[in-house]
Amino acid sequence: MTKSLRHAKITPHRSGARGHADHGWLNTYHSFSFANWYNPDFTQFGALRVLNEDRVKARSGFPTHPHRNFEIFSYILSGELTHRDSMVTKGRETDADEKSDKFYRLHRGGVQFTTGGTGIAHSEFNEHPRDTVHFLQIWAKPWRNGLTPRYHTRHFDDADKKNGFLKILSPLKGGEDATAEQERAAEPVIPGTIPIHADFAMGAGLIAPGAAFEWVAGADATAEVKRKVYVHLTMTKNGKARIRLDGREDAELGEGDGAFVEGVSAGDKLAVESIGEAEAEVVVLDTA
Repeated sequence: MTKSLRHAKITPHRSGARGHADHGWLNTYHSFSFANWYNPDFTQFGALRVLNEDRVKARSGFPTHPHRNFEIFSYILSGELTHRDSMVTKGRETDADEKSDKFYRLHRGGVQFTTGGTGIAHSEFNEHPRDTVHFLQIWAKPWRNGLTPRYHTRHFDDADKKNGFLKILSPLKGGEDATAEQERAAEPVIPGTIPIHADFAMGAGLIAPGAAFEWVAGADATAEVKRKVYVHLTMTKNGKARIRLDGREDAELGEGDGAFVEGVSAGDKLAVESIGEAEAEVVVLDTA
């Protein structure tokens, strides 16, 4: 595959350079400084502030805790994760299929999204009796503080991710100047995605060995022309998945690796080629 983004700077972020902690109930890797791990080289990338790859054992998790002024979302890779709003009594919830904003039990392909805004409290727990849950926890800085707290939950099918990068998040219609009515409507720029309060887009793809997908910078949905793209290869195939970015041998990634792609503009196409023995599950985070 030939290079098409010669003007772009691509810098791998190796899995071994991530922060790591094993608390027994939680095995976590931090692509950016988080909790007790701080690295001045990895603090933020555009609006992207946190990217943790977490495994939480059965009957354990994050008890009720507060958030403010971040857009926070969980992307489920395997297992089961239960989100509970602190205002709802256990046993009086409704299931995610009934579109409750208070309680969700998520499985592979599920995305739980929280606008922390002025302040909200929730828990994320693996209530399954046996299985570990594996998921990405991602935080982005919103375009302004003091937003009204809000939840969104949606499921994204694997079949759709096998055809190309499936759009998961796109900016709220109206942007930073969205009206109260637009906030209530919570309509994203890209239909079928989850709206985020940032110049930010997310995609996910399942790339078969030998195949290649293209990510279009800006996702045809964002405002700022100058883009930054972070690519992450999830740890789901026991090390058998590998990818190559823009046809560059020095931009080959293994599971757990990421890459900073800088110097790109909206409309530029980033090629992601699967060069391993197993299907590569790739997440793309596109920010101003």
